[in-house]
Amino acid sequence: MTDAYVAIEGGHVLTGRARAPGTARGELVFTTAYTGSEESLTDPSYAEQVLTFSYPLIGNYGVRDERFESTHVQPTAVVARELTDDVAEWLTDEGVPAVDHLDTRDVVTEVREEGAMKCGIAAGPDATPDDARAELDQCKAMSDHVDIGAAVSVTEPVHHAGDGKYDVALVDCGAKGSIVSSLVERGADVTVFPYDTTAATVAEADPDILFVSNGPGDPENFGAAQELVQEFAGEVPIAGICLGQQVVASALGGKTEKMTFGHRGVNQPVRDLETGQVVMTTQNHGYTVAEPGDDLDVTQVNVNDDTPEGLESDDLDVLTRQYHPEANPGPHDSLGFFDDVLGMAEARVAPTAD
Repeated sequence: MTDAYVAIEGGHVLTGRARAPGTARGELVFTTAYTGSEESLTDPSYAEQVLTFSYPLIGNYGVRDERFESTHVQPTAVVARELTDDVAEWLTDEGVPAVDHLDTRDVVTEVREEGAMKCGIAAGPDATPDDARAELDQCKAMSDHVDIGAAVSVTEPVHHAGDGKYDVALVDCGAKGSIVSSLVERGADVTVFPYDTTAATVAEADPDILFVSNGPGDPENFGAAQELVQEFAGEVPIAGICLGQQVVASALGGKTEKMTFGHRGVNQPVRDLETGQVVMTTQNHGYTVAEPGDDLDVTQVNVNDDTPEGLESDDLDVLTRQYHPEANPGPHDSLGFFDDVLGMAEARVAPTAD
């Protein structure tokens, strides 16, 4: 039964099978991840996007909520070659439309060649191609989602207790849960602050590290987070992951830009410029740092396209990564990043010699 339709920017409509009913719109993107569907589907960085899985069978090991990175499914809709009943039922319960029985190889090829595109989806027994086109007509570009932070951030500070060795102020621009757990497991007390929190609020907490999280969309729409970086640069060590790297760079005089189709998957190779070592990384972003500015040095690059994957400043105590060291899903080659971040706090928490 072809009761699902995907209208893609440019005019054509794909037909498929409805696995979860409803209508939706968003930026059509793909991930090459072959495991970790629960983690991908609950990653806040996929907000306002239609997520296409390039791997052909999604959900063959079920759905387990202990793998979730947030409280709910984040993409506006899901496209796959085949979804298992477990995933389809989960998406139906979440109210997220899902379509399968499409040739996702064609979808991925088109996104790779044409770039991430707007799309509209209509799925269910009464769906029509015109319904999908109507959704497409209402779809906004990612940079136009100026309030996207409000959709993915906490509204009040939330405290996660470690063993009290360090105090981390995590600016929640759409943070994955595993970033918090990676810090807590290393002894940090983590306070998660809203994306638009003020410098005065953070100063009152007196953190040892200011950490800007991952998140969806254009880093230029996270002006409050940029102001925090500008306020505390040189006073408090600063770290960032994914969108966080872009926010930090932009705040310190750098420039960001939208990529053609982004990096999304668990097999992105990254080379360290000092050691020459290459590690495989998990990534999920559609924007990148175009110019780091005068205060930041590029320390790691993507092997495929030379985009910056790591930025540092010894003078300002800044350390960022474009990829996700916490992975989930993906390789754990770069988990040491969290140890390096907390190492920047040692000077603040170490006792002063008499």
